[in-house]
Amino acid sequence: GLFSAALAALLTVSVQDLKPNPQDTSVFYLANIYQLLADPNISRASILATQVQPPDFSPPTSAVLVNSLWFLSLVISLTSALLATMLQQWARRYLKITQPPRSMLHKRASIRSYFVHGVEKFHLPWSVETLPALLHLSLFLFFTGLAIYLFNINHTVFSVVVWWVVLAGGVYGCITFMPIFWHNSPYYSP
Repeated sequence: GLFSAALAALLTVSVQDLKPNPQDTSVFYLANIYQLLADPNISRASILATQVQPPDFSPPTSAVLVNSLWFLSLVISLTSALLATMLQQWARRYLKITQPPRSMLHKRASIRSYFVHGVEKFHLPWSVETLPALLHLSLFLFFTGLAIYLFNINHTVFSVVVWWVVLAGGVYGCITFMPIFWHNSPYYSP
């Protein structure tokens, strides 16, 4: 929730780079008017030869890349929130059905066995494992977009943020590979 809100706030600022600024169009026309008024020796032919339309807008490549990464990160984050809510609903339903109050133990066992088969058949554990992976992917995309965004804004801020992201990425990498080398490691990452 908080991550998605922060990301949405950054997107409201960065998405402006994808649209033409109306002030740029006004500046273009004012500059043309000023040029015509400032030089009275300009002939009608040269007035018509001057550019009448402002140049076509093309957003910077970095703005397109940053917004693509951040929007994708937001969509993945919101998808994982929806999946978490659905998993919670499914778990509540499973508990409600498999543990009915005042029922015989053998009936509860057969109901539970029936639903465990469904859980395995429809790969519910895979859905549960997908949830953290989606969040990790969302954060990776966000940090990549943040680095590109800051590189074009200020190199000092970019350096500080990238230093921290690389440090956190190194710790993440260690946590990811630790169970391979130490099987009793309590740390695990998808």
